[in-house]
Amino acid sequence: MEELAAAAGITPRTLRFYRERGLIPPPRREGRIAWYGPHHLARLRTIAALLERGHTLNGIADLAAAFESGRDVGEVLGLNEPTEEEPVRLHPEQLADFFGDQATAENLGAALDLGYLATDGEDLIHVSRRLLDVSASLVKEGVPLSAVLAAAHEVRAHADALATLFTDLLHAHVRDEDPTRLRPLAKSVVEAELSMALDRRLRERGSGSGSGGSSA
Repeated sequence: MEELAAAAGITPRTLRFYRERGLIPPPRREGRIAWYGPHHLARLRTIAALLERGHTLNGIADLAAAFESGRDVGEVLGLNEPTEEEPVRLHPEQLADFFGDQATAENLGAALDLGYLATDGEDLIHVSRRLLDVSASLVKEGVPLSAVLAAAHEVRAHADALATLFTDLLHAHVRDEDPTRLRPLAKSVVEAELSMALDRRLRERGSGSGSGGSSA
């Protein structure tokens, strides 16, 4: 316990308190020896990151209880609704394979807060393989992971607004027992508009950078 507390930057008393609250799973015991592993340290770093972001211990305890009460991970993540996204199960150490030294406690907390990540026992669950791959690619291109996650908050807000628009449109004008059948139509409109918007913005950036030169 003392070694784990030191690695996490907390006191043994705080660690004992977390154990009593059910915030971390119990250690593996061999006789009178209690063994803690990397998943315990990852959980403590997650707790620290969530506390820094303003979450309360009661809220964190409720979240931990939800994931460890036997509920289906898809239910906790809201994936029982129609979706094309494939969740990915990861060991905490595997995040470094995707994000290198940017797999920090702060970024982990931001991803948990956003809903990209959830815990399931000793593992982490990423809500979408597609989003995981895109995030990793952006980081490899030089975009800080913190900036990727901040942008994701903005994208989430716009995506929710678009989903509300199309849902209201379909409910108002389409009488169908299975409105999810029309999801591809909404996706096609958004993809086409985003493609054209990107073309416009990239042209504007290109023309702006080309007009700043001087002639000799």
